[in-house]
Amino acid sequence: MPKLQGFEFWSRTLGGARHVVAPMVDQSELAWRLLSRRHGAQLCYTPMLHAQVFVRDANYRKENLYCEVCPEDRPLIVQFCANDPEVFVQAALLAQDYCDAIDLNLGCPQMIAKRGHYGAFLQEEWDLLQRMILLAHEKLSVPVTCKIRVFPEIDKTVRYAQMLEKAGCQLLTVHGRTKEQKGPLSGTASWEHIKAVRKAVAIPVFANGNIQCLRDVERCIQDTGVQGVMSAEGNLHNPALFEGRSPAVWELAEEYLDIVRQHPCPLSYVRAHLFKLWHHTLQVHQQLREELAKVKTLEGIAAVSQELKLRCQEDISRQKEGEKPLGGLPFFHWICQPYFRPGPREGSKENGGARSKRALEEEEGSTDVLSKNKQKKQLRNPHKTFDPSLKPKYAKCDQCGNPKGNRCVFNLCRGCCKKRAFKETADCPGHGLLFKTKFEKSLAWKGAQPRLQEPQQAGPGEPGSFPEVMGSALA
Repeated sequence: MPKLQGFEFWSRTLGGARHVVAPMVDQSELAWRLLSRRHGAQLCYTPMLHAQVFVRDANYRKENLYCEVCPEDRPLIVQFCANDPEVFVQAALLAQDYCDAIDLNLGCPQMIAKRGHYGAFLQEEWDLLQRMILLAHEKLSVPVTCKIRVFPEIDKTVRYAQMLEKAGCQLLTVHGRTKEQKGPLSGTASWEHIKAVRKAVAIPVFANGNIQCLRDVERCIQDTGVQGVMSAEGNLHNPALFEGRSPAVWELAEEYLDIVRQHPCPLSYVRAHLFKLWHHTLQVHQQLREELAKVKTLEGIAAVSQELKLRCQEDISRQKEGEKPLGGLPFFHWICQPYFRPGPREGSKENGGARSKRALEEEEGSTDVLSKNKQKKQLRNPHKTFDPSLKPKYAKCDQCGNPKGNRCVFNLCRGCCKKRAFKETADCPGHGLLFKTKFEKSLAWKGAQPRLQEPQQAGPGEPGSFPEVMGSALA
C-alpha cells in the first residue's frame, strides 16, 4: 500500500484529528494518553524520545514504546529529537511499526536541547534539516512530520515552513512562540504567525499555544484556519479540556490512577501529574504538598489524593452562598481549570522592562536574587561564586557546537572526531583515537605471517593415505 501524504494522511490515517495532545517529556506516557483519549483527545504524541539512545538501548525502546501493544492508543505519533540524518532514520525505522507517523522535534527551547544541539536550536540549520527530513521521507513506510517554533519575523517563519514541506514533511505543528519564550518569559503565542504558515503551505497544520479551554480551541481554528489544535499545559491541568468540561479534580485523578494500575509507569510521572491536577488545591492545603512529594508507592500517592478529596469535600460543606473563588481563580480550587504562569518580575523604573532570572542573578551577584538551588550551593560552599564572567570559556566543535577537544587535530569534539577519524582512517592522539596506526599495524602483521602451504593429496598406497591412517588407528 502506498504511503499516504498531506491531507490524505491527516483525513484517513489520523481520522481528521482536531484535538491533539502534545508530546511532553515524562508526561504524555501511555496511561495519560489513554485518559486524554477518554475525554476528547483524537490524536496523541509520545514523549520526546532521544533517537541516539533509542537506537543503541533495547531497554529504552522497551520502556518507552515496545512495552505493550494497546489498540486504544491509536492514532499515535512518535516524536524524536535528533541532529544526525542517519541516526534519526535508524530510530524511526525501529519505531515505525508501532505508530502512524514519526515526528521530528524542532521546538524544544530548554537548555538541555541547547547542550544536546537539538529541538529549536536546529532552526537555523536548514541544510541539515532538509537532509534529515528528505532521508526519512524516502526510507520510512510512515509519514514524517515536524513540530516547530516560530522566528520573530513572520516571513522567515513562512520560508522555514515551506522549506520543511518541500523536504518531505507531511504535517506541521506550529508553536506560536520563539525559542526565547519559555518559563516566566513565555508570554502569548502568536496566532498571526500560525495563520501565515497555514496560508503558505499545502499540508495540514496544527496550532499550539494559548489553549486553555474548548473555546480557545474553536477560536484558534476559526482565526487561523488550521486543521487541528494541540494542547500541552492546558491538558495537564484539565484532561477533559477537549470535552469542554471542568470536572472535580478527584474524578480525573482517581480515573488516572486506575489506568496506571493497568498500565504501570514510573512513579515520578504519576506524582508529576497529581501535582498538576491538584495544583490549586495544594495552594490551600499546603501541608499535603510535602506528603505527596515524599510518598514512595502508588498506593501512597492514591492515599494523599484521597485525603485531598476529603479536604475539598469539607471545604464544599463549609461554603457559603454567594462565596467567590479565592485568588482570582475562575472556579473553586477543587475544579479542574487552567493554570496561568506568572510573568517575570518587573524591572526597575529606569529600564522599565521585564528582566529574566539570569539577568537578575547576574546583577551584582547578590544572594537575594539567586535561585533557591544556587543559594543552597552557596550555603554549602560560602566561597562559591556564580559570576558568569568567571566561568571557563570553551571553544566549540566546528560541526556540532559541543566543547571541542583542546588537542584534537580536527578541532572537533570527541564524537565528531571519532566519526571523521574512522572515515578517513586517521589518528587523533588528543582523543586517543589511533585508527591509522592500528590499520598499519594490522597490515604489517599480515605481511609478516608465513603463507600456509596447501597439503598435498596422498595416493592410495602412499604413507598418510586414508586407509593407512584408519588402519593404524584401529590397530
